[in-house]
Amino acid sequence: MIIRSRTPLRLGLAGGGTDVSPFCDTYGGCVLNVTINMYSYCTLKPTKNGKIRFVAPDVNQVVEFDSAKEIPIDDKLPLHCGIYNRIVKDFNKHKPLSFEMTTYSDAPSGSGLGTSSTMVVTIIKAFQEWLNLPLGEYDTAQLAYDIERNDLQFKGGKQDQYAATFGGFNFMEFYENNHVIVNPLRMKKWIKNEIQNSLVLYYTGISRDSGKIIEAQTKAEKNQKSLDAMFKIKEQTMLMKEHILKGNYAGIAECLNQNWIAKKETSSLISNDEMDEIHDFIMSHGGKAAKISGAGGGGFMIIWCDPEKRYDLIRELRNRNEGKTKVVDIVEYGAQAWTIYDEE
Repeated sequence: MIIRSRTPLRLGLAGGGTDVSPFCDTYGGCVLNVTINMYSYCTLKPTKNGKIRFVAPDVNQVVEFDSAKEIPIDDKLPLHCGIYNRIVKDFNKHKPLSFEMTTYSDAPSGSGLGTSSTMVVTIIKAFQEWLNLPLGEYDTAQLAYDIERNDLQFKGGKQDQYAATFGGFNFMEFYENNHVIVNPLRMKKWIKNEIQNSLVLYYTGISRDSGKIIEAQTKAEKNQKSLDAMFKIKEQTMLMKEHILKGNYAGIAECLNQNWIAKKETSSLISNDEMDEIHDFIMSHGGKAAKISGAGGGGFMIIWCDPEKRYDLIRELRNRNEGKTKVVDIVEYGAQAWTIYDEE
């Protein structure tokens, strides 16, 4: 028996940062995101050799343990270890499991596409398929959040786990006591097609530690200027939702721009000279809007442009000989898992 899972990565269009405590607990946060055809993958093979073996070829890591009800959190693959411990504790009556697990992602860590949280969700989904765990979508997302933020103490917000689990185009609301509402946007197909044809991803090649950026942003919220910027982000996110549903593309572009301007005011780590130079290059070569996806500081930049001029902009970016361009499709589903049975 082989269990596989696949979970889409996401673009953070607007609202990122407002899903982080304590802002969302005090004022309520909202985020607009959409999942794309880039994924985190997991293959789980149950074994009877009394071993736990984690293999992550994309980061060139292999970690092995004897089966136990709790394993140490290894620095090489801490997410895998933390998930195993929680699954055994909460869903397997502390009974050790024996298996080999292989995982990899279409995007590197620190890319701004929610790679870490998406990996957590796809691993949980594989365990859910194997052990027949009674987890709904909200349960899965909250469990992923608990493992990352509470068990492992990794800094970050809440949107990534919910985007990965639910999938699609969503407007998400975040309140105190981990109260989350996921609102799928019921837009016309032609609006979704136009949005998809207007987007370009540009990988800056700059990886960043989102935890440090989020920690700095949280501390900066005590500053009135930073707090005002967070309210501006929230306001622009709600406005963007309206523009998306009505097919107001100029309005979408303006909200992307305003979101990026406000985001940079929340912390000095959000952008830098190199990032600003890339942004200026994009805007001077046909881009109508551009912002970093995720916490900031590097990773993928989301670009909005006229579909007729998209190829010209891609060519200019490629001629720049730095970073990589990518065109993606919107996917309307979240985490998926399935089982392959031996033919014998």
